[in-house]
Amino acid sequence: MKLKNVLIVVEDIEKSKQFYHDLFGLETVLDYEGNMILTEGLVLQEKKIWKDFLGKEIIHENNSCELYFEEQQIEKFVEKLEKLYPSIHYVNRLMTHSWGQKVIRFYDLDGNLIEVGTPV
Repeated sequence: MKLKNVLIVVEDIEKSKQFYHDLFGLETVLDYEGNMILTEGLVLQEKKIWKDFLGKEIIHENNSCELYFEEQQIEKFVEKLEKLYPSIHYVNRLMTHSWGQKVIRFYDLDGNLIEVGTPV
């Protein structure tokens, strides 16, 4: 068995598709009725579909998991993030951990936690 995809819930699938393309270069692999598979195995699903399927409320910014990306040129990434999405909600701006890794954490447009760090 292997992990195939990671699914996140989004309010506006088109806005989210643009967000993940703008910042991470992810492309659409499959687009089917409120479900969208992007490259790297990220799946976007419209909130109404997930809520109907699960039968529970969606809790944004629940901080129970994160999407993790690595970027060698993290300062350039931060410049792009600030330019394209100036009102993004940060958990922490660019910082350096004691072991030397630079990281930034923020929420996507729907409160899904994202971390971008330099390779370890």
